[in-house]
Amino acid sequence: MVATRPRRADAQRNYDLLLAAAAQVFAERGTDAPLDEVARRAGVGSATMYRHFPTRSDLLVAVYADEVTQLCARGQSLLTATSPAEALHEWLRLFMDHITAKRDLALAATDEQSTDLVAEWHGSMLTTASALLDAAKRGNAVRPDLDVRDLLTLVKGIALAATDQPQAERLLTVVVTSTTTR
Repeated sequence: MVATRPRRADAQRNYDLLLAAAAQVFAERGTDAPLDEVARRAGVGSATMYRHFPTRSDLLVAVYADEVTQLCARGQSLLTATSPAEALHEWLRLFMDHITAKRDLALAATDEQSTDLVAEWHGSMLTTASALLDAAKRGNAVRPDLDVRDLLTLVKGIALAATDQPQAERLLTVVVTSTTTR
Protein backbone atom coordinates (compact mmCIF):
# COMPACT_ATOMS: atom_id res chain seq x y z
CA MET A 1 0.00 0.00 0.00
CA VAL A 2 1.38 3.36 -1.02
CA ALA A 3 1.15 6.09 1.59
CA THR A 4 -0.19 9.37 0.30
CA ARG A 5 1.07 12.67 1.53
CA PRO A 6 -1.39 15.17 2.91
CA ARG A 7 -2.39 17.88 0.44
CA ARG A 8 -0.87 21.32 0.70
CA ALA A 9 -3.27 23.88 2.20
CA ASP A 10 -3.98 25.52 -1.16
CA ALA A 11 -4.53 22.15 -2.84
CA GLN A 12 -6.93 21.11 -0.07
CA ARG A 13 -8.79 24.40 -0.40
CA ASN A 14 -9.16 23.87 -4.17
CA TYR A 15 -10.30 20.29 -3.62
CA ASP A 16 -12.94 21.43 -1.12
CA LEU A 17 -14.10 24.25 -3.42
CA LEU A 18 -14.42 21.81 -6.31
CA LEU A 19 -16.44 19.35 -4.24
CA ALA A 20 -18.83 22.06 -3.05
CA ALA A 21 -19.22 23.50 -6.54
CA ALA A 22 -19.76 20.06 -8.08
CA ALA A 23 -22.44 19.22 -5.52
CA GLN A 24 -24.25 22.46 -6.42
CA VAL A 25 -23.89 22.08 -10.16
CA PHE A 26 -24.95 18.42 -10.15
CA ALA A 27 -27.97 19.24 -7.94
CA GLU A 28 -29.04 22.04 -10.28
CA ARG A 29 -28.18 20.63 -13.69
CA GLY A 30 -27.77 16.89 -13.25
CA THR A 31 -24.72 14.69 -13.35
CA ASP A 32 -24.11 15.39 -17.04
CA ALA A 33 -23.55 19.10 -16.35
CA PRO A 34 -20.47 20.63 -17.98
CA LEU A 35 -17.39 20.17 -15.84
CA ASP A 36 -16.15 23.59 -16.93
CA GLU A 37 -19.10 25.00 -14.97
CA VAL A 38 -17.85 23.17 -11.86
CA ALA A 39 -14.38 24.68 -12.25
CA ARG A 40 -15.81 28.15 -12.92
CA ARG A 41 -18.02 28.05 -9.81
CA ALA A 42 -15.14 26.79 -7.70
CA GLY A 43 -13.03 29.69 -8.94
CA VAL A 44 -10.29 27.44 -10.30
CA GLY A 45 -9.07 26.58 -13.75
CA SER A 46 -10.03 23.43 -15.60
CA ALA A 47 -6.49 22.11 -15.27
CA THR A 48 -6.72 22.36 -11.49
CA MET A 49 -10.00 20.46 -11.55
CA TYR A 50 -8.58 17.70 -13.74
CA ARG A 51 -5.51 17.42 -11.51
CA HIS A 52 -7.81 16.59 -8.60
CA PHE A 53 -10.43 14.69 -10.60
CA PRO A 54 -9.05 13.25 -13.86
CA THR A 55 -12.47 11.95 -14.95
CA ARG A 56 -16.12 12.83 -14.44
CA SER A 57 -16.49 9.53 -12.63
CA ASP A 58 -13.77 10.51 -10.15
CA LEU A 59 -15.61 13.75 -9.39
CA LEU A 60 -18.99 12.01 -9.07
CA VAL A 61 -17.55 9.43 -6.69
CA ALA A 62 -15.91 12.13 -4.56
CA VAL A 63 -19.11 14.19 -4.36
CA TYR A 64 -21.24 11.19 -3.44
CA ALA A 65 -18.69 9.96 -0.90
CA ASP A 66 -18.70 13.42 0.68
CA GLU A 67 -22.52 13.37 0.85
CA VAL A 68 -22.48 9.97 2.58
CA THR A 69 -19.80 11.18 5.01
CA GLN A 70 -21.92 14.22 5.90
CA LEU A 71 -25.04 12.08 6.39
CA CYS A 72 -23.20 9.68 8.69
CA ALA A 73 -21.53 12.50 10.61
CA ARG A 74 -24.93 14.06 11.20
CA GLY A 75 -26.14 10.73 12.56
CA GLN A 76 -23.24 10.58 14.99
CA SER A 77 -23.93 14.10 16.21
CA LEU A 78 -27.61 13.27 16.70
CA LEU A 79 -26.66 10.44 19.06
CA THR A 80 -25.63 12.95 21.71
CA ALA A 81 -27.74 15.96 20.76
CA THR A 82 -31.34 14.75 21.08
CA SER A 83 -33.44 12.00 22.59
CA PRO A 84 -32.78 8.60 21.03
CA ALA A 85 -36.19 8.45 19.34
CA GLU A 86 -35.89 11.97 17.94
CA ALA A 87 -32.36 11.24 16.76
CA LEU A 88 -33.45 8.10 14.91
CA HIS A 89 -36.48 9.76 13.34
CA GLU A 90 -34.56 12.86 12.27
CA TRP A 91 -31.81 10.74 10.71
CA LEU A 92 -34.36 8.58 8.88
CA ARG A 93 -35.81 11.79 7.42
CA LEU A 94 -32.32 12.89 6.37
CA PHE A 95 -31.67 9.44 4.90
CA MET A 96 -34.91 9.63 2.92
CA ASP A 97 -34.05 13.12 1.67
CA HIS A 98 -30.56 11.90 0.76
CA ILE A 99 -31.95 9.08 -1.35
CA THR A 100 -34.50 11.32 -3.01
CA ALA A 101 -32.06 14.13 -3.80
CA LYS A 102 -28.96 12.07 -4.54
CA ARG A 103 -30.44 9.17 -6.49
CA ASP A 104 -29.07 10.31 -9.86
CA LEU A 105 -25.73 11.14 -8.29
CA ALA A 106 -25.51 7.73 -6.64
CA LEU A 107 -26.34 5.96 -9.90
CA ALA A 108 -23.83 8.04 -11.85
CA ALA A 109 -21.11 7.59 -9.23
CA THR A 110 -21.26 3.83 -9.42
CA ASP A 111 -19.86 1.65 -12.11
CA GLU A 112 -18.40 -1.83 -12.26
CA GLN A 113 -15.15 -0.60 -10.71
CA SER A 114 -16.80 1.04 -7.70
CA THR A 115 -18.42 -2.05 -6.14
CA ASP A 116 -16.16 -1.78 -3.09
CA LEU A 117 -17.03 1.89 -2.66
CA VAL A 118 -20.75 1.19 -2.84
CA ALA A 119 -20.37 -1.53 -0.21
CA GLU A 120 -18.38 0.90 1.97
CA TRP A 121 -21.04 3.63 1.60
CA HIS A 122 -23.85 1.23 2.43
CA GLY A 123 -21.85 -0.10 5.37
CA SER A 124 -21.33 3.41 6.73
CA MET A 125 -25.02 4.25 6.51
CA LEU A 126 -25.97 0.89 8.02
CA THR A 127 -23.54 1.41 10.92
CA THR A 128 -24.95 4.88 11.58
CA ALA A 129 -28.55 3.69 11.42
CA SER A 130 -27.72 0.72 13.70
CA ALA A 131 -26.19 2.98 16.34
CA LEU A 132 -29.25 5.24 16.28
CA LEU A 133 -31.69 2.33 16.37
CA ASP A 134 -29.81 0.60 19.19
CA ALA A 135 -29.88 3.80 21.25
CA ALA A 136 -33.63 4.14 20.67
CA LYS A 137 -34.14 0.50 21.68
CA ARG A 138 -32.10 0.99 24.87
CA GLY A 139 -34.32 3.97 25.67
CA ASN A 140 -37.45 1.87 25.07
CA ALA A 141 -38.50 4.44 22.48
CA VAL A 142 -39.01 1.99 19.61
CA ARG A 143 -40.21 -1.56 19.24
CA PRO A 144 -37.51 -4.02 20.31
CA ASP A 145 -38.11 -6.27 17.29
CA LEU A 146 -37.11 -3.64 14.72
CA ASP A 147 -34.41 -4.70 12.29
CA VAL A 148 -32.21 -1.93 10.94
CA ARG A 149 -32.11 -3.36 7.41
CA ASP A 150 -35.90 -3.61 7.30
CA LEU A 151 -36.24 -0.04 8.54
CA LEU A 152 -33.79 1.31 5.94
CA THR A 153 -35.51 -0.68 3.19
CA LEU A 154 -38.87 0.85 4.14
CA VAL A 155 -37.45 4.37 4.11
CA LYS A 156 -35.64 3.75 0.83
CA GLY A 157 -38.90 2.43 -0.65
CA ILE A 158 -40.69 5.60 0.44
CA ALA A 159 -37.99 7.79 -1.10
CA LEU A 160 -38.13 5.97 -4.42
CA ALA A 161 -41.91 5.45 -4.65
CA ALA A 162 -43.40 8.67 -3.29
CA THR A 163 -44.87 10.95 -5.93
CA ASP A 164 -43.88 14.12 -4.08
CA GLN A 165 -42.31 15.41 -0.87
CA PRO A 166 -45.59 15.74 1.08
CA GLN A 167 -46.47 12.11 0.33
CA ALA A 168 -42.97 11.00 1.34
CA GLU A 169 -43.33 12.87 4.64
CA ARG A 170 -46.74 11.29 5.30
CA LEU A 171 -45.43 7.80 4.57
CA LEU A 172 -42.38 8.33 6.76
CA THR A 173 -44.69 9.47 9.57
CA VAL A 174 -46.59 6.18 9.22
CA VAL A 175 -43.35 4.22 9.54
CA VAL A 176 -42.11 6.30 12.48
CA THR A 177 -45.44 6.03 14.28
CA SER A 178 -45.64 2.28 13.77
CA THR A 179 -42.12 1.76 15.14
CA THR A 180 -42.58 3.85 18.27
CA THR A 181 -43.49 2.21 21.56
CA ARG A 182 -46.49 3.56 23.35
